[in-house]
This record gives sequence, structure tokens and C-alpha cells, in this order.
Amino acid sequence: MTMKSAVSSLFLALILGGIIVAACVKALPASEKASDANRAAILAVLTAQQSDWNKGNIRGFMQGYWNSSELTFAGTGGFTRGWQPVMTRYEKSYADKAAMGTLDFSELEIRQLGPDAALVLGKWHLQRQAGDVGGIFTLVFQKFPEGWRIIHDHTTQSPPETKQ
Repeated sequence: MTMKSAVSSLFLALILGGIIVAACVKALPASEKASDANRAAILAVLTAQQSDWNKGNIRGFMQGYWNSSELTFAGTGGFTRGWQPVMTRYEKSYADKAAMGTLDFSELEIRQLGPDAALVLGKWHLQRQAGDVGGIFTLVFQKFPEGWRIIHDHTTQSPPETKQ
């Protein structure tokens, strides 16, 4: 290889490398914006759920879940599979507005797992006259044509605080 062809090859490699880097840098903000948009959409689902719960509207609350027989809920009672069985579980556990109390989500962490999947960690708290309860949850969200929906919910209740 002559010196002239080596310089030409190096120049071509630098040009191609620059084009690739420029394309990657240019694409980065678009993906960040998509992530911000996904984050906002997921937060909107959780906000709507909290609002519906606080109105005593379990059916509205359930709109945040994937309406499928493949939906899964894991809790202290084991696994519940399917949208209707999860709804029935909520209706049985929270028979009226007094049992439902006022729901608050906190310490939310949203991790994008891919363009159509996200993991959400957080805490939940119910303020009720019968006594407050709360715990932690892990939600797996999937993006569908109609929007983001919870496809798996693992919720646990914290043990009651003991006074010493």
C-alpha cells in the first residue's frame, strides 16, 4: 500500500466515522424525548388510577390494567390471573368507599426497559378511618396501541407498625 492510498483510506474512514457519530448524536435527543413522553404517559395512568380509586371507582381504577386473561397480580394471597379475576379481587377486598380510603402513590421510579416496556417501583398508602395501610409495589407496563397498561402488578402490604 502506498502512502497516498493509506492517507486516502484513513481520510475515508474518518469521514465515515464522523457521519456515523453525527447520526447517533442526532438520534439521541429523539429517543430521550420518547422516554420523557413514555414517562409522562405512565404517570398519567397512575394519576388516573389514584383519582378513580379516591372516587370509589374500582372499574375506572382497573382501566390502567391490561384487559386480558394474561394480566397477572401477585400479592400475599398468591397469584391472580386475568383482568376480571383481578377486578373481582379488588371488589371483594375493598367493598365500599370506607374500605378503599384515600390512595396515595409515592417514591415512584420509572425504568424504561425498551421502547414498549417499563418497570415502575413505588409505595402505596391508604388513609382510612379503620386504620391506615400501605406497602410497596412493582408494576410492569407495556405500551399498546391504546396506550400504556399494567401487565403485571406485584403489591405487598407492609406489616403494621408496632408501638414500643
